[in-house]
Amino acid sequence: MSAFRIQNQFAGALLDSDRAVPQTVASHTGRSPQKRFAVYRNNVIVGLSEAMRAQFPATERIVGTEFFAALARIYVSSEPPCSPVMMNYGERFPAFVARFEPAAAIPYLADVARLEFARTQAYHAADAAPLDTAAWQTIDANRLGDLRVVLHPSLRVVRSAFPVVTIWSMNSGGMAPASIEDCGREDALIARPHGAVEVRRLPPGGATFLEALAGGTPLGEAAAEAANADSAFDPAVNLAGLIGGELATALHLSTIAKDHAS
Repeated sequence: MSAFRIQNQFAGALLDSDRAVPQTVASHTGRSPQKRFAVYRNNVIVGLSEAMRAQFPATERIVGTEFFAALARIYVSSEPPCSPVMMNYGERFPAFVARFEPAAAIPYLADVARLEFARTQAYHAADAAPLDTAAWQTIDANRLGDLRVVLHPSLRVVRSAFPVVTIWSMNSGGMAPASIEDCGREDALIARPHGAVEVRRLPPGGATFLEALAGGTPLGEAAAEAANADSAFDPAVNLAGLIGGELATALHLSTIAKDHAS
């Protein structure tokens, strides 16, 4: 039997208690190591479940400790880590939550999990010095629309049909619990321009605006895309958020714009 097949059998049995201990596993006593393997299996599942608790504390608070423990256990059994780098573990958890039928009564739960994983990504993203307001003041106002903006590597956007920032804040200690019946949909901005990860509610059209900038679209075109996507988009408000939030690390004038000007 190949080493690859042996490893697959071991990993499969490790996360599935219904599977028998692989025949290739032996004990120094010469007996089948059923009990020892069961202990090891339990330690692995508990360890991965604890990693999920640390990764998604607001999600756990919403559903409760017991429900989350069961949810995490099912997830780790079906989605084992693909990398020894545990900071990436849980990337598929929000999608798992979205299709987990027992959680269907909480339709915003998957979006809260997406926001929490985005916070982890932002925390571990590369460091980069953000531009301050003075850097923007050197740009000719007539060329502002031609700017290509390099966004901070930690920046993430989470779109939601629910008031996801408010819900997350109420379940992470940022706000007191309250009714969300009168709250509308919210898109979240997650970034770490300085030491701590920040979570903010984006203004109307802000998600489209930032995603367009992240894709290399010049600032003027990005604003137009955002206005087409949301009639409430305010370019001044969103530009102020971009500058004041220190979300950019570099500014470049569009090559096409330079050629046209010449």
